[in-house]
Amino acid sequence: MLYTVKEVSDLSGVTIKTLHHYHRIGLLMPGKVSEAGYRLYGPTELERLQEILVYRELELPLEQIKQMMNQHADRLSVLSQQEELLAARRQRLDTILHTLRQSIAAMKEGTPMDDKALFKGFGSEDEWNRALSGQNQHLAETYGMEPLQVGEAEVQGMNEQAREAMAFMNGMADFLRDGVKHHDAQVGEWIRAHLEFLHRHGHPAAPKEFAAQTQFFLNDDFHLGMLEAQQTGLSYYLHAAAQAYAAANS
Repeated sequence: MLYTVKEVSDLSGVTIKTLHHYHRIGLLMPGKVSEAGYRLYGPTELERLQEILVYRELELPLEQIKQMMNQHADRLSVLSQQEELLAARRQRLDTILHTLRQSIAAMKEGTPMDDKALFKGFGSEDEWNRALSGQNQHLAETYGMEPLQVGEAEVQGMNEQAREAMAFMNGMADFLRDGVKHHDAQVGEWIRAHLEFLHRHGHPAAPKEFAAQTQFFLNDDFHLGMLEAQQTGLSYYLHAAAQAYAAANS
């Protein structure tokens, strides 16, 4: 069965204007166009729209969604990645929901909550600094580096960067599992989008600098262990891909 743009809008809740925009940027193409010029969408397009909406729920930008979806050859891979991302977000939302319920109970009982408890689950500076404590200790003991401290003003940016970093590493792990060559064009595009994100958030890194960072991951047991725990061979694949990207963009 084929649906018009209006029918897809009614079915999905996505506005007609948004569907037209998705078409213009190549994110969601109609299955066919009628002789009268009407866009028509079938089951495949509806499934892709569902995938787009899940990524939008994760607050990912459209360009990144397009690249993430184009890198996967099958729907199962897309759904599997989305399941991982949503599970991580659900854990965070569960914590926030628990905090909210505690706030409601405290109001009903007339007992004030601890100030810090009010913000549990919101990615506060304390939570970030606790999460970074292990890495900070390693860098201080191994390299004599000063610990990274996250201030209140940096929390929102850190949360956004953490989501993007997770999506980037998940994508690289998928490439590795799918047998995509480290010098493949789609891997290069994935790295390019990642570096552009870093640049927009005040962390510019030239291709050669990024390749040097991945070499550091290989030589440092702490970061090597983190990458290899996610996917065996990921650290080596990431470094090879970064070197290939740097060579092609020198």
